[in-house]
Amino acid sequence: MMKIIHVAVAVIIRNEQILIALRKPEQHQGGLWEFPGGKVEPDESSLEALCREVYEELNLSVLSAVPMLELSHEYDDRTVNLSVWLVTSFSGEAQGNEGQTIRWIAISDIEQYAFPTANTPIVQAIQQHLTQQA
Repeated sequence: MMKIIHVAVAVIIRNEQILIALRKPEQHQGGLWEFPGGKVEPDESSLEALCREVYEELNLSVLSAVPMLELSHEYDDRTVNLSVWLVTSFSGEAQGNEGQTIRWIAISDIEQYAFPTANTPIVQAIQQHLTQQA
């Protein structure tokens, strides 16, 4: 039976920049960039998980977030169900609390970074959002 993992994902934007993090080499899909977030625990909603994970990983407090998309992706060894949130307001200064490299990048430069396959629809949604803003 394939492992199913529910993940809350944060698309954090400020001033035409987006926050991404580099997965550590020993992690699943290591060496690729990702949007911050993490596993949803059995006793919490995806929004609660999002807030907890963003604080644990980045030292940011989510003040406001709206659902962006829900998607599922099958890898060889697992299925990930992603609840993607657009973080519209936060407080704090981002730092890699788990030793991960984090980077604010121009949204228009997102194609220059390699993301896990599961993130492709998220990147496309961000690009579409950018196009609509222009």
